[in-house]
Amino acid sequence: MSAPDIDTQVLVVGAGPVGLMLAGELALGGADVVVLERRTGPLTESRASTLHARTMELLDQRGLLEELGTPPAGGPGHFGGTRLDLTTDSPYSGQWKVPQVRTEELLEGWATRLGARVVKGHRLTDLRTAPQSVEATAEAEPGPGGAASALRVRAAYVVGCDGESSTVRELAGFAFPGRDATRELLRADVADVEVPDRRFERHPGGLAISARGPGGVTRVMVHEYGAPVGREPGPPSFARVADTWRRVTGDDIGGGAPLWLNSFGDALRQASQYRRGRILLAGDAAHHQMPVGGQALNLGLQDAANLGWKLAAEVRGTAGPGLLDSYHAERHPAGRRVLDNIAAQALLLLGGSGTEQLRTLFGELLREPRVRAHLAGTIAGVDVRYAAEPGAHRLVGARVPYLRFGTGTGTDTDMDTDTDTAAGPGSSFAALRAGRGVLVDLSGRPAPVRAAAEPWRDGRVDLVIATPEPGGTAPEFTTALLRPDGHVAWADGTVPELEAALLRWFGPAARR
Repeated sequence: MSAPDIDTQVLVVGAGPVGLMLAGELALGGADVVVLERRTGPLTESRASTLHARTMELLDQRGLLEELGTPPAGGPGHFGGTRLDLTTDSPYSGQWKVPQVRTEELLEGWATRLGARVVKGHRLTDLRTAPQSVEATAEAEPGPGGAASALRVRAAYVVGCDGESSTVRELAGFAFPGRDATRELLRADVADVEVPDRRFERHPGGLAISARGPGGVTRVMVHEYGAPVGREPGPPSFARVADTWRRVTGDDIGGGAPLWLNSFGDALRQASQYRRGRILLAGDAAHHQMPVGGQALNLGLQDAANLGWKLAAEVRGTAGPGLLDSYHAERHPAGRRVLDNIAAQALLLLGGSGTEQLRTLFGELLREPRVRAHLAGTIAGVDVRYAAEPGAHRLVGARVPYLRFGTGTGTDTDMDTDTDTAAGPGSSFAALRAGRGVLVDLSGRPAPVRAAAEPWRDGRVDLVIATPEPGGTAPEFTTALLRPDGHVAWADGTVPELEAALLRWFGPAARR
């Protein structure tokens, strides 16, 4: 067999936000990664633009917020069209507006600085698996002579981040059970039109949403009760959007200039497996849902954060047994929970007059603090808690709380160093910048757990001896082991329990 054009450890198919986030995580973890993208240039439309609190935390954990700047707040949240206060315990409560093109620019710059290669203008056409590798074939756009050229890539693993119509998923034979759409929202970005802002405005014939954005462009979304789901290929015509808008609201937008058109329905599907051998799925390739409140993008980015460090450890040869399988074990239930949440919202949002009583009751429930906090945490992604052993500290499996560290905090990344003199991170999030595990010790005294972690301090786990910032949030632990994705692996347990957590998440101890 002839040599491939590109030989790499991981091939990521799709250079949307999820694929680029995954590429950065892989490269940060020391993996050689190539990203294959069908597009030749950046997006020309806005697409997904809402970032929730957990996604902002992940960007902070990788040091990307300074480059992003402070994005504009996205206004009040909602659940199925009913106003919902998204306040959580995150420093990034609420929702934030970042055009998808900017998110992709930020993540691509980060990933490529770390060494990831992005190959654009190539469409995946074939996948062939072997015991130790996967070979992918992609076609480039036809050249001046009219003939398309083929690119062959050999990788140890392939990850499909290529959206709801994933070619990777189809070629690899993943089952994708669920249901097709029975209702849909038509969406358009329109210039040169004047319509009042509408926030989930219900009319006898349907639902209308409109908001004027940057540059004078107005986004309109409309659903007509009882209307069949469009079956035309590609996006809806502007004439269809304008006619539906007129029937529902009585207003005429037909004289505007459409800049982008699309539609999305209430289809709900989830891959039965997120991994089949050497091929994995993340983002919309793994789950297809109505993008209510921006949850689809954020769910996919959290998939990438969970998978990246695990797959990097696998290709580096440092992963313990079952580490890569924990991706499906953790993210499939998390995805199912969000899909169920979105299905309930779709019913509230797009249901006709028969759901008015349900919406009224839901509005009353949302005024209850515990109900509000529960739904806000779900939408924001901050309440994700992975399975933990019975009797473990209540933080195990949850995301690490945000803690500011005071002066005197130090970081030691060298397993042969006995003292910690380097200036340490300013927070529990900043401690994760290197993409390694972190043992955080707030005890203020030498602790046996430091010695127990020593065999893993060979580039897999850092030690941070920290002092909580005076007057800041009271810490909920004295000593904790953090995974690279910011979830707590162990806290305030016994030394044998710490050693078991280190082995599970970071592989066998190094020989000294």
